[in-house]
Amino acid sequence: MLSRSVGRARTPGGAARPHKPARYRRRRFAGLVLLAAGALALGLIVGRGGGSGGSTHPGDVPAAATGSQTTEEAPPVHFTVSASGDLLIHTSVWERALALGGGSHYDFAGELKELRPYVAKASLGICHVETPMTPATPTSYPIFNTPPALAEGIKATGWDVCDTASNHSLDQGQSGIDDTGNALEKNGIKHTGSFPSDKAQRNDVVMQDVDGVKVAFLAYTTDTNGIPLPHPWSVNIASPGRILDDAKRARDQGAEAVIVNIHWGGEIVAEYQSDPSAGQLSLAKKLTASPLITAVVGQGPHAVQPIERINDKFVVFSEGNLISNQSPAAGLPASSQDGMVVLLDCVEDAGKTRCSRVRYVPVFVSQPDYTVLPVGPAIDRGEGDATLLHDSYERTVSVVGKSKNIQPIPKKPPG
Repeated sequence: MLSRSVGRARTPGGAARPHKPARYRRRRFAGLVLLAAGALALGLIVGRGGGSGGSTHPGDVPAAATGSQTTEEAPPVHFTVSASGDLLIHTSVWERALALGGGSHYDFAGELKELRPYVAKASLGICHVETPMTPATPTSYPIFNTPPALAEGIKATGWDVCDTASNHSLDQGQSGIDDTGNALEKNGIKHTGSFPSDKAQRNDVVMQDVDGVKVAFLAYTTDTNGIPLPHPWSVNIASPGRILDDAKRARDQGAEAVIVNIHWGGEIVAEYQSDPSAGQLSLAKKLTASPLITAVVGQGPHAVQPIERINDKFVVFSEGNLISNQSPAAGLPASSQDGMVVLLDCVEDAGKTRCSRVRYVPVFVSQPDYTVLPVGPAIDRGEGDATLLHDSYERTVSVVGKSKNIQPIPKKPPG
């Protein structure tokens, strides 16, 4: 079960109330205890000065008055972060969105609608925008341009923040980066990874209040398909030093958790490779060795890769494609039609935040309607081709793995 409460919580009666940071709640709770203890001590002194009626036996003195004081911590804060793979908008994908919009507008929400329970109901929903969005004529591989209406579909599906750093970030140059950011901002979606100015990059720390816990989201790509950066600040390029410096800046600004997204380009891992490369493993080990980092998620090779625990932190190497036209029909591996929505279950307790388990939802891009189907529910409802869905589930789980703290949803495919 997911609970959604970004920035605001619900009281038992259902009324919204503002959230306070977790550390504020603990200080406030401890302060109330101290006030209560002081009041008890003051009452004791007044009682002693009131004559025979105010006498007190040693055994009657409250613990606070004897100097033996106990303060309690506020209860742990549990929250779920949803992260998913490439929104890779090939021609067939945007043509289908145009058809769903009756030929007058693009309705990407119709292709993504079945993901909403795993995105909108999470405490924080993170998406990966693989391709630039500009008002120019849409184009596909190898140089992408996506209709800005994709941002409307992102909003309708329930994502809160998106990563825009990928190997295709520069397909439309700096103007493509600017237009992509504008499209997301117009729809109220925060974003990071590519920037319109030096100042925007320097000041960029995307921070979300998640059930009172301040969560920072950082995003990078390992390369840009050989296209030179228009400016040094246009796109975040991944390196251990750069990422850790940014994570420290986020912590200095009050972040209680730092989630890092890395888009793995072809310079670090071959496309359609299901095993993490040496370069991926090296960077993941360096990041998770730092107390600054809470978890690492990623995508890029157009195939799911394992979820592993490194230095006692979860690393989701690749969530695969979320939506694309890649499939065996296009001459590509069957795994290119698979993906997953990852649910990081995290807890803030006594000033420390960690992710305690990971659940993941295997998904499959149904063709030719390009609806992204969560595999388990689709089999239950009789949607799509049951054989293809079962095969997709088995492929994904065999690669991603399962253990006590890493579990697919559902644990077994229906039927």
